[in-house]
Amino acid sequence: MESLKKLYQWQQNLSETEKMPALFLGHGSPMNAIDENIFVQNWRKLALEIPKPRAILVISAHWETKGTKVTAMEHPRTIHDFGGFPKALFEVQYPAQGDPELAEYISGVLNHFTEVELDQVWGLDHGNWSVVRHLYPNADIPVLQLSLDYSKPAHYHYELARELQILRKKGILIIGSGNMVHNLRMIAWDNMLEPGFGYDWALEINEKMKDLIVAKKHQELINYQHFGLAGNYAIPSPEHYLPLLYSLAVQDEKDEISFLNDIPVGGSLTMTSVVLK
Repeated sequence: MESLKKLYQWQQNLSETEKMPALFLGHGSPMNAIDENIFVQNWRKLALEIPKPRAILVISAHWETKGTKVTAMEHPRTIHDFGGFPKALFEVQYPAQGDPELAEYISGVLNHFTEVELDQVWGLDHGNWSVVRHLYPNADIPVLQLSLDYSKPAHYHYELARELQILRKKGILIIGSGNMVHNLRMIAWDNMLEPGFGYDWALEINEKMKDLIVAKKHQELINYQHFGLAGNYAIPSPEHYLPLLYSLAVQDEKDEISFLNDIPVGGSLTMTSVVLK
């Protein structure tokens, strides 16, 4: 009873704010966490151009679960969910706080759509902290993650995400983190160090996605299986694509759309990011 009373009071204090942007950020290689390049420079610049959030909710390609979960611990751990990288990358910690009350609020917002488990185990994976540490290097903003239910189709994820629109007026920055074009099996590793090289099919589908985003043709983006051969190459599995749908689903009619880091890498990956504000 005391916890419910506390949550109610917390919700009352969660007053409306200026509408926060919504972002889809192409996160690319985990090395972007420690490299100095055009991508991280643009992330840092972006953070200076938008209002400072009350908290951040990240939908990362790297947390897939059966059912939907939201991190609800006070101190989320920094997860190094990769291998084969330099020791310096494994030493990175991003000590942002969590926000258990916000997690309960998000669970309540989504409750009539789906059951949301309050997770005490996961933390912040590299799809989250490798980007957010450049946006907010002081780790002074609470950060949560919402998982991707791997058992559900794209339209389910989009409809679920629409329920999160209210968070934008509560000071919460929603970030989808993945890559619009993401095919590691076809990466041209010899071209990884010099961004700018993209296979013809990767450039073609990336432009098509951008055109659909600008035209607000979300249904066609939801039905990505109909993109044809280029789409099959670009999205061999959906986990890096679905976070884009979460970001687009919270768009409103007044949002201006812009793109960031619209650069291919290694032939079969694009860092293209979307800013809605």
